[in-house]
Amino acid sequence: MATPILTIVVPCYNEEEVLPETVFRLSGVIDALITDQLVASTSTMLLVDDGSKDATWSLIERFHASNTFVTGLKLARNAGHQSALLSGLMHAKSYSDCVVSIDADLQDDTDVIREFVLKFREGFDIVYGIRQDRSADTFFKRATAQGFYKLMTSLGVKIHYNHADFRLMSKRTLDNLEKFQEVNLFLRGMVPLLGFPSTQVYYTRKERFAGESKYPLRKMLAFAFDGITSFSVTPIRFVTLMGFVLFLLSVVAALYAIVGKLLGANVTGWTSLVLSVWFIGGVQLLALGLIGEYIGKIYKEVKQRPLFVIEKVLKGSAQDAQEQEELPVTPPSIPAASNRR
Repeated sequence: MATPILTIVVPCYNEEEVLPETVFRLSGVIDALITDQLVASTSTMLLVDDGSKDATWSLIERFHASNTFVTGLKLARNAGHQSALLSGLMHAKSYSDCVVSIDADLQDDTDVIREFVLKFREGFDIVYGIRQDRSADTFFKRATAQGFYKLMTSLGVKIHYNHADFRLMSKRTLDNLEKFQEVNLFLRGMVPLLGFPSTQVYYTRKERFAGESKYPLRKMLAFAFDGITSFSVTPIRFVTLMGFVLFLLSVVAALYAIVGKLLGANVTGWTSLVLSVWFIGGVQLLALGLIGEYIGKIYKEVKQRPLFVIEKVLKGSAQDAQEQEELPVTPPSIPAASNRR
């Protein structure tokens, strides 16, 4: 196959502490791939600034001026990790043959990108990076993450166990991913729906090189809940089942009360009555909240607001070449013929 153009997309949010090391390592990866003629010399990395409040964008501009591998994309506001990642993927697909997405924290092994490219050259459109060892994570994070993957699988969501957003995608998979017009993004569930030939590469997850995690417990829970409600209606079906079970129990309780009345049994006590009311009331509020969550997602989808707004673009040689090819060709001027009689 022809030597492919590779772009490594890196979403960044307040990553000034780790960004120099990230650029250094990814530059080494790209340079080695070019030397071995596995990717084209116009291959680059695309650093997406997701509305950072620190010096992240200033560093990106500085690296772009001194490093030919570095290109940049600045979003006008903080759009969130998934939207920032999607903006980079959609921007890079116009001039790339394959795109690798990786977080800036260097917990994903950058050396595995070489295996991604080799798998792509074998004919795979999607290559998933799978974490086979998460000993670098805390026990709480490891347990909750693995519980999340198991829960998603049990709910019928097609998701790869221990896979985050470290993957390679071909141009045609990105072209088809663009057709997904979802506002509630969960790329880990969307990419497997494409159905193109895929494979997996296993690696060991590392500790964060520098800086702090951008996914505290609150964001992790919100992200997990978004993923569940975006790709499965099982929770709302469970509420329906629970309502049916409670209805059967109420019928049994009513029959018991009628029989007791006919037999002259005088059952008294307000405790059981109050607990029953509280229990049923709590279940009803839970059901209403879950239904409201799905309605809220519908509300967001129908408005069709843009997921991100691009403020600045730092281009690379591949982008310049692509734009040059897209320029309209001006036909040569035809000299006016002289009038003859």
